[in-house]
This record gives sequence, structure tokens and C-alpha cells, in this order.
Amino acid sequence: MAYADIDILARIVQCEAGGEGETGMKAVACVVMNRVNITYGEYARLHTIRAVIYQEGQFDCVREVVGGRYNTQTIYNMEPTQEHYDIASWAIAGNRLTNLGFALWYFNPYQPYCRQNFPSEVGEFVIRIGRHCFYNPTEYYAET
Repeated sequence: MAYADIDILARIVQCEAGGEGETGMKAVACVVMNRVNITYGEYARLHTIRAVIYQEGQFDCVREVVGGRYNTQTIYNMEPTQEHYDIASWAIAGNRLTNLGFALWYFNPYQPYCRQNFPSEVGEFVIRIGRHCFYNPTEYYAET
């Protein structure tokens, strides 16, 4: 069964940030929509929620194997609630968290601090929300 864009976004929000509270889940939804809407760099070639979420190697929640082990937490076994759908609708409607900037990446560093640059220096640290560090694009990203 193929999921609609809102279903895919609600599922990725739940899977990637379900334990991060409303702000953390909104931040993940913002990253997806920032990638959909950016007009330069590698993500500018994607154009849709589906293309962004299924881009190879981007989100652990769509990978069958993570770290050499079968991934038991994927968008396919999520059961989004109304909260996840509300956040997905909020993001699709163009809403954004103002303190997030135009973040295109996030990750959990599994430590109390965030590195200042996203790997390969295409991103610059902007904010930590819950356990995730968020990064805005640098001028190097435009060359991707």
C-alpha cells in the first residue's frame, strides 16, 4: 500500500522524534519541508515529501538495516496518532519553528553537546532540541 504524503510525514515524525515532545517533532517536520522547499543544492532536485523521505541514506526510519542489524523501528510499523497528523499538516501548510532557521539536517550525537559543523561542513549548528542537534546550510551546501 502506498502512503499519501501526509501519512509518510506523520510516520517519519513519529519514528524519528516521537519521544522528543511537540517541539522536537515539529522540528523534524520542518527539516523535511525545508528540504522540499529549498531552491538550491542537492535537495532542490527532490521537490516532494516522498522524494525527500525516501532519498537513500537520509533517514534511519526508512532503512531496513541500521548498523548491520535489522531495523525494527521504521515508518512501516508506526501507528501515527492525531498529534502526528496535526504536526504533519502544520508543516505542510508552511508553518516553521522560528528558532530552527532553515535547518536541513539533524542528528542525535548521543552526548551532551553538538558539534559546530555538520559532517563535511555543509551545515552549521543552529539549535539543540531535545536529543537532536539541528544544522542550517552553509555556502558549501550550495555546491552539492
